[in-house]
Amino acid sequence: MKSRSIRRRTRTRVLPAVAAGLVLAAGTLAAVTTPHADAAPAVSAAAPDLGPNVDVFDPSMPREQIQSRLDEVFRQQETNQFGEQRHALLFAPGSYDVDANVGFYTQVAGLGLSPDDTDINGAVHAEADWFDGNATQNFWRGAENLAVTPAGGADRWAVSQAAPYRRMHLKGDLALDDNGWSSGGLLADTKIDGQVDSGSQQQWLSRNTEWGGWTGKNWNMVFVGADNAPEGNFPDPPYTRVAKAPVTREKPFLYVDDAGAYKVFVPEVRHDSSGTSWSGGDAAGSSLPIDDFHIVKEGESAADINAALADGKNLLVTPGVYHLDQTLKVTRPDTVVLGLGLATFVPDGGVSAMNVADVDGVKIAGLLFDAGTTNSDTLMRIGAEGSSADHSANPTSLHDVYFRVGGAGVGRATTSLVVNSADVIGDHTWIWRADHGDGVGWNTNTADTGLIVNGADVTMYGLFVEHYQKHQVLWNGNGGRTYFFQNEMPYDPPDQAAWMDGSTQGYTAYKVADSVTSHEAWGLGSYCFFNANKSVTAEHAFTAPQRDGVRFHDMVTVSLGGTGTIRHVINGAGGPSDASSNVANLVSYP
Repeated sequence: MKSRSIRRRTRTRVLPAVAAGLVLAAGTLAAVTTPHADAAPAVSAAAPDLGPNVDVFDPSMPREQIQSRLDEVFRQQETNQFGEQRHALLFAPGSYDVDANVGFYTQVAGLGLSPDDTDINGAVHAEADWFDGNATQNFWRGAENLAVTPAGGADRWAVSQAAPYRRMHLKGDLALDDNGWSSGGLLADTKIDGQVDSGSQQQWLSRNTEWGGWTGKNWNMVFVGADNAPEGNFPDPPYTRVAKAPVTREKPFLYVDDAGAYKVFVPEVRHDSSGTSWSGGDAAGSSLPIDDFHIVKEGESAADINAALADGKNLLVTPGVYHLDQTLKVTRPDTVVLGLGLATFVPDGGVSAMNVADVDGVKIAGLLFDAGTTNSDTLMRIGAEGSSADHSANPTSLHDVYFRVGGAGVGRATTSLVVNSADVIGDHTWIWRADHGDGVGWNTNTADTGLIVNGADVTMYGLFVEHYQKHQVLWNGNGGRTYFFQNEMPYDPPDQAAWMDGSTQGYTAYKVADSVTSHEAWGLGSYCFFNANKSVTAEHAFTAPQRDGVRFHDMVTVSLGGTGTIRHVINGAGGPSDASSNVANLVSYP
């Protein structure tokens, strides 16, 4: 039930524009009114051109003007699930009395070096009013690097996949659902002063978090490096608790320094960490000047972007949809590719969207890779086939990187993400073959596998992979670790014959190859909903060689509404999940 202390929706009256030019589109500053006495220094008038889809707000601007723009963007994006509009709404350091309701393809973020540099007195929230309180399709949005003092003492972030609440400081309580189902999600590097209520969330990952308390449970709630994680152990309650995150790097972010200069902060790798990277003082890392970045804006070609990469530039990709007629090639160690506002790359003509060389320390963040109409063999590759270099001292990392096949139109890709390099860190990915939208059908948005891992010692946090037509995840490298996995099998096999792995009924959600000698995973869920033909069966959700070095902790399978069968959880153990017994839990394997 919805807490009545949390506002259902933004009700601020849209006011006419005040002092035209004060809403800072294109990332530049017009003349501003006299700052309030307690306002932070204004952003430099020499701010970079961030294109037409970025708004930068300054605390000296009239509140009504900022609120009007926030409301305008939300009205456009509230139901715009598969549209091409993209927005980044950025707040310079200071204090604001506004209510930001966050819709599709919208990033709301602070431009301080710490979340506490930018304080929103009001709300930064996600609601599911557009879908009658059902948040299971509240995708593709984000709240980042802000302190929020919520009106009434509580805020809401009712989301499902690809909607991180990251590097936030909420000075109150947080609800993670609305008045209906929800299927998320991620809290990362975040502090909640009050209580988190997960409500109807089917599953959730909280990584490097701090809070006053947690309530809520359903199928698969995972806490990694979470200070004050709730008591209890899987499956009753279904809590998976890992005290320390073994190796992490937080997401790079854009900020403005005290002199008004734009920079990108790149956090350092942390080992065996718990709690946030920032609440105990300055986060460890380095700052890159904006001049080190090529700012990618709508209308640029793949050749333009590749030329900048070849010239040694990092990339700051402004919100938009970019069609690529050649593969983007990231070859320089320590390159940063940072997307704003769910910037989207679409490969045309069957090319791969991006290849990253087998080098140290590349950071890819804040991007959506959307398959084109001509089949791509892969959408993204990290390291060439056969890569074997040791990157443990400076790993490549992926942060809020999403893949989509279909939904916005016909898309086709055999494999979405292939990781050949060693030591890669995955920090929140949603790899999705669409189950709804346009261009959806068993023979239409064709896609075999979401993720293939060939590299050694790869670590994944918050791995969401759904609806692929063969193995959803295929893990061939040794030393792999996964902390939280969420999967739905394909909804649409027309019959059992169309979905057979040789003589075995169905493919797996997560397959560890027979050659692997070391692998470990915590908090894994796989669900079936074979609504095209509910007689379809998956023999098992997970498969792995049975040996001491390969271990699984806290697994669950669910037959959603009893629509189809998963006969076993892993190999021949656990289960079934079917019309008679929807949920099956398995604490450990072997």
